[in-house]
Amino acid sequence: MSTLEAMTLDQVVDTNRYPLSELDGAEGRAVVARARRELSGLGCTVLPDFIRPSLQDVLREEGSALAPRAYHDVETVNVYNIAVDSDLPEDHPGRRTFQRGNAFVARDRIPEDSLIGRLYSNAVFREFVARCFGLPRLHELADPLSGLVLNVVPPGMEHPWHFDTNEFTVSMLTREAEDGGVFEYCPGIRSAQDENFAGVRDVLDGRGGRLVRRLPLRPGDLQLFKGRYSLHRVSPVRGGTARHSAIFAYSERPGVIGSVARTRQLFGRVLPEHLEAEGRAVRGDRLLD
Repeated sequence: MSTLEAMTLDQVVDTNRYPLSELDGAEGRAVVARARRELSGLGCTVLPDFIRPSLQDVLREEGSALAPRAYHDVETVNVYNIAVDSDLPEDHPGRRTFQRGNAFVARDRIPEDSLIGRLYSNAVFREFVARCFGLPRLHELADPLSGLVLNVVPPGMEHPWHFDTNEFTVSMLTREAEDGGVFEYCPGIRSAQDENFAGVRDVLDGRGGRLVRRLPLRPGDLQLFKGRYSLHRVSPVRGGTARHSAIFAYSERPGVIGSVARTRQLFGRVLPEHLEAEGRAVRGDRLLD
């Protein structure tokens, strides 16, 4: 058994600051309340140094070891991840296209005993995340590829403006870019009832600076984010160091598996589980994507 495997959650997470096992105590309630308040008002909350500083080098080393396993692809996309040749009005923001050059290491290529692998599967951590989002419970994705991934943005590339499919996102920066690679977002720029195409178009055309927040992140920071309604991106990475971040994907219902098209887009492959689940997905809103 490796040293990392033998570590308890208390040794990995700064539980003095974030008492995951004592969420009903005064300090635990305060941490959750702050997260809920910021998620409600800003669409995002960051828990600095969630991973103990003594293990942040382990995060960087894990990401560096995993990054060569990523599926890389450069493609032309729009903010809604729909076909770029869709029949849309001339001034529709979906007609603005970008080059997406990031990459993902799939879950089946991330060791279960890695730091991020153990954290993702930890029931106490999952309960904490659920409470921060004000949800009764969360489940690991049944998807064998997209439950836990490492996102890699190489120098010269970016993850351009987009919306998430899920209403909430849990992520952790594991390695900073040498320059650039800043997380930028527009909290609540749309809702389930209103796409706000005009506001989205302003941001894409460079006129929406008033709507954009820039969020400094460091390795080991836990980020909770409502990405379904907040336009966001990772700005172009510059210098000689790729940006790495772990994405922990959970669902309010068990058994969730990604679509064939989206899975192939992200990982360059699908598995029998994706083919069997195709067509069973249920839409939660009527948004374009």
